[in-house]
Formats: sequence, C-alpha cells, structure tokens
Amino acid sequence: MLKVYRGLQPSVRRDREREALRLAAEWNLPVPRVLATGAGRRTAWAVFRVVDGVPGDIATGNGVCSFISRTRTTAQFSQGRARGLAPGLGWAPTPGPPISNSDFLLDQLSERCRQRNWWTELEAVFKPVNLDPTVYLHGDFKPEHFLANRGRLHVVDWEASARGPAQCDYADAVFHLVRDLIYIGKAPDQLPISTICNLPVSSGVLVWRLLRWLDRRRPNDIDAITPYEIRRLANAVTPAALICELARLIAKLRAQGTPR
Repeated sequence: MLKVYRGLQPSVRRDREREALRLAAEWNLPVPRVLATGAGRRTAWAVFRVVDGVPGDIATGNGVCSFISRTRTTAQFSQGRARGLAPGLGWAPTPGPPISNSDFLLDQLSERCRQRNWWTELEAVFKPVNLDPTVYLHGDFKPEHFLANRGRLHVVDWEASARGPAQCDYADAVFHLVRDLIYIGKAPDQLPISTICNLPVSSGVLVWRLLRWLDRRRPNDIDAITPYEIRRLANAVTPAALICELARLIAKLRAQGTPR
C-alpha cells in the first residue's frame, strides 16, 4: 500500500510514522511493515505491507464496546514501555529544552487560538496533566484504525504518534466516539454514556481535544465555542457529566454547520 503525505511537513510526518512502527514492531505489536520510503517535490511517501482485516465501526453497541476494548489494550501496551520520556511529537527524542505535558497540549493549538479570549484560562485547565506520566501515544485512535481478521488485530495510521500525557489517547477515543455518533444522527441522550465511561479521561484533556478539532476545521469554527462552554466542560465533576457536556457541545456545533 502506498501512502502519500501532503501539506504540512510531509517528510516529518512520514518519518514519525516510520519510527513509531519500527518500535511497535520490536514490541511485537501487530502493525504494518514499512517496505520503502521516499519524497517528491512537495510530498513524501511510504510503502507498507498490506495487512488483512476489517475496519472497526461504531454503528452497533458491540462495535462501540470493541473499539473501547481495543483502545484500552493498545494504549496500555505502549504506555507500559514508557520510561523517562520527555513530551514531544513522534516517539524519537527531539532536540531542545524539555517541555511539560501541559505545554505539549498548548503547542498543538495554532496561533489563532492564542488570540482568543479564553486562551489564558487554558494554562490552568491543562495544568493537572503535569501529574500524569509521559507515555508513548498513538495519537489518533479511531475505530477504522483497528483492522480485525480472525482474532488478529492490526493497528494502523501512526503518523500522529507522540510522547505526552497518558490521557491523550483515551481523549482521542472518547472524542471520536461522541463526535461520530452525533454526526451519524444520534441525539446526546441516545449515546451509550455508561459504556463510554469505561475509557478513563480527564476534563482538561478533553477540552484540548475538542479545541484541536475546531482549530483544524474552517478558520471561523474556533469562534463557535465560548469561554463559558469551555469552563462548563472543564468543570464537569463526573465522567458521565463530562461526556454528556461534550455531546451537547458537539451537537450544537453540528447544528451550526461545523464540518465533521
């Protein structure tokens, strides 16, 4: 399979994925093998050995449960190999002064976020993640990134791999579950909240994941969320309340035309 990387730093993203797959394979995690890499004028590419499997989906309750189980198993496997990591993009150490987990989250948001009137509040919202261990992250857990075939599971698409707070991979999974269920037409009160609560996630990291999604949509989509709504999400006191608030916000954003 040929994968072409375009847009922002294509060669960096290719190398990030290649390094993560190299380490994952050394740990006997079932991942695709990189056969060759190269670059064009404005692109980079990699050739992977094709792996068999059917992508996961969340159209059924069993699909949701499978995705949650696969996320927990894979995250725990890679997190268990983390020792003395410094936060940053990719799994390989990066040069420069070390940063904190909270700075890692802030650095993922663009300059236009820094110009919003809620930016200064984020430092306090993200600060608790500095108590979390820094671990190896897949960076983009989605149901379709798990390919199942006769009891064997392959995990694909590692170009967003990073080293950061353990909550990030779980926040990715929770966010994708809630967003995708809302965007296929589920109302917030129809979501399997108690099932989704099986993924451990903190309010601060979920705020970050929601903002990162909006930051990567149309330029004005980031203005669709207010400081009050960020505070409500950040101050949710139980996992169920946190997921319900996220669902309410995403339903509002969908109704306002924010692209999936």
